[in-house]
Amino acid sequence: MATDWLGSIVSINCGESLGVYQGRVSAVDQVSQTISLTRPFHNGVKCLVPEVTFRAGDITELKILEIPGPGDSRQCGDSQQMDTAMPGVGCQVGPSQNGTGKVLKKPLSSSAPQNIPRRTDMKSQDIVISPQQQCSKSYMDRHMESLSQSKGFRRRHNSWSSSSRHPNQVTPKKSGLKNGQMKSKDDECFGDDIDEIPDTDFDFEGNLALFDKAAVFEEIETYERRSGTRSRGTPSEKPARYRHDENILESEPIVYRRIVVPQNPNKEFCTDSGLVVPSVSYELHKKLLAVAEKHGLTLERRLEMTGVCVSQMALSLLGGPNRLNPKNVHQRPTVALLCGPHVKGAQGISCGRHLSNHDVHVILFLPNFVKMLESITNELNLFSKTQGQQVSSVKDLPDTPVDLVINCLDCHENAFLRDQPWYKAVVDWANQNRAPVLSIDPPISEMELGIDAKWSLALGLPLPLGERAGRVYLCDIGIPQKVFQEVGINYHSPFGCKFVIPLHST
Repeated sequence: MATDWLGSIVSINCGESLGVYQGRVSAVDQVSQTISLTRPFHNGVKCLVPEVTFRAGDITELKILEIPGPGDSRQCGDSQQMDTAMPGVGCQVGPSQNGTGKVLKKPLSSSAPQNIPRRTDMKSQDIVISPQQQCSKSYMDRHMESLSQSKGFRRRHNSWSSSSRHPNQVTPKKSGLKNGQMKSKDDECFGDDIDEIPDTDFDFEGNLALFDKAAVFEEIETYERRSGTRSRGTPSEKPARYRHDENILESEPIVYRRIVVPQNPNKEFCTDSGLVVPSVSYELHKKLLAVAEKHGLTLERRLEMTGVCVSQMALSLLGGPNRLNPKNVHQRPTVALLCGPHVKGAQGISCGRHLSNHDVHVILFLPNFVKMLESITNELNLFSKTQGQQVSSVKDLPDTPVDLVINCLDCHENAFLRDQPWYKAVVDWANQNRAPVLSIDPPISEMELGIDAKWSLALGLPLPLGERAGRVYLCDIGIPQKVFQEVGINYHSPFGCKFVIPLHST
């Protein structure tokens, strides 16, 4: 009665080498002892071939997952009446050729077919056939009773068998079913007995406490030490990672204090790279400029270099390429230059000329004096050739806030200028304008500063500036290294690839 198996859904375990196959029985050959499955699944994945055939010697375990009912296209008997000597008692299992697999033999007696109950009326449909067992009714009862006592087995088993174990079953549309048929389908999927649901939940904390994490990690570390592999490691054992601007080749240790002054500095700064830049007194700074001028770094060269560096910093503060772009149609940035009648004022005039050449609206304030310095006269002559505006009265300065104020009013000498009415009026205007202020080479004493600066630019080497000077920047005005050595300063340039660098207080 090999045809009794046709249409049944079975699970065949072929061992570790071949795995587990599931499918519907399409053919059973008793002569060659083979069984064929159609639309097979291998380890839960659908096979590419429509049918596979197994020999009895390759089968280690066979499970009957589903037996077709009386309404199916293939008619077969009950699972307990297959290949049995007595109806309703069990099934006979015969040995295979090599003694490992089992082949179901033809039933010894034929009996009238019995009605097979539907899925909802059956308590179990799984029949496990192992090489060393006989599939008797008493064994099946004990087996299914143990399965029903396990937590959630029935619920998972029925839902999986009704969905995943029918790859060729097409679910009809809901609109095409009657209420009775729809209810029957719901009972097949969700009609489990309430008594079979476990009363207690799974104890996750109790099972997690059984896992000794420390012992497992210790075992892993011991294995890694013995095998020579790199440990999970401390931070010192991690491989070094370099940035794109760092050298991966080993070199001499970095010396961060490359500038040494003859006197103990009152204040020290450091660059973004960590280089220490000490401050110098005003007398030493004045001597440094005098020696540089003696060697050819004239005042005109220093004014031009200072004007270029200040204008570059001002352009960056104004927005750089994002603001000064010919495609932008917004208003041009406005800069107010506040200059006094001294060399610091000449530096500001030089800066205003470069800013005006870069399409910045420059308003230059310079008080009227009967006699001006030659450097101021020369710079004013060049500034007059630009589109910049020169005013001598505070009333001509804009009433609305400007983008930037460059302060060149103060100098280290000529303290009497701070008592002049024009000086006090300009200081009041700058404090009320609420625009950010950039001071050029401000004096040391904070009491001499009438305008609080947001940024201050030092020339060559910084002076010991106070907090009212804001953030300090350093400008390279082109003093040679041997000039520093001549005044007793051991100097190595901290600028790198830039002419203006920020300094940080240590």
